[in-house]
Amino acid sequence: MIGRLRGILVEKQPPELLIEVGGVGYEIQMPMSCFYELPEVGEEAIIYTHFVVREDAQLLYGFNSVSERALFREVIKANGVGPKLGLGILSGMSASQFVSCVEREDISTLVKLPGVGKKTAERLVVEMKDRLKGWGAGDLFTPATDAAPMDGMESLRSANSAEDEAVGALLALGYKSAQATKVVSQVAKPGMSSEALIRDALRSMV
Repeated sequence: MIGRLRGILVEKQPPELLIEVGGVGYEIQMPMSCFYELPEVGEEAIIYTHFVVREDAQLLYGFNSVSERALFREVIKANGVGPKLGLGILSGMSASQFVSCVEREDISTLVKLPGVGKKTAERLVVEMKDRLKGWGAGDLFTPATDAAPMDGMESLRSANSAEDEAVGALLALGYKSAQATKVVSQVAKPGMSSEALIRDALRSMV
C-alpha cells in the first residue's frame, strides 16, 4: 500500500494533483478542504494517501495530515459511501462542520452535499455518531488564506479560465453542470483564483 508521498508538485487541477517522486508521477485526488493548503507548483509537498484498488482502476486519495486521512477512512466505512462520495462530502464541508452535523443529526444540511440523499445522510448519522466521538470541535481542515489577487490585464485574462476550472472541479465532485455554473458565477469576483472560487462556491451550497 502507498501511504505517504514526498516529492515535487507538478500540476494542480482541482480536485486532482500530480506529484513527482523519484521520477514517477502520481495522480492523486484530494478533498478541496485539503487542496487549499497545498504549496505552489514546483515546490515540495508531503501527501498522506489512501490507496484504492478496483477491477478497472487503481486510485490514490491524498491528505495533508494523518488526521484528515483518518476521518476520510471513517466516512467511507459507512454503508453506501465510497471514496468518490467521501471526497465530495469532505470537499463540501469542513471536518468540524461534518462532525457537528453528525452529532446534531442535521440531515437537512448533509443532503445538500453532492450524491447524498436522505437515506445516505441518515446512515451517516446512525453509523458515525459513536465513531466520531472524541474528534473534538476543532476544525481538522483549515483552508489557507487566499493568495493576493492579480492586477490589471493579467487578472482579466485569467478570470474566465479560473471560473472554468472551478466549474470543472465541482463537476468532478459530483455537482450538476447547471448548479456548478450558476453558483460559480454568483460568487465570482475580479481577481479570484480558481481555488478561492471553489471554496466560496462550496460554502454557499452548504
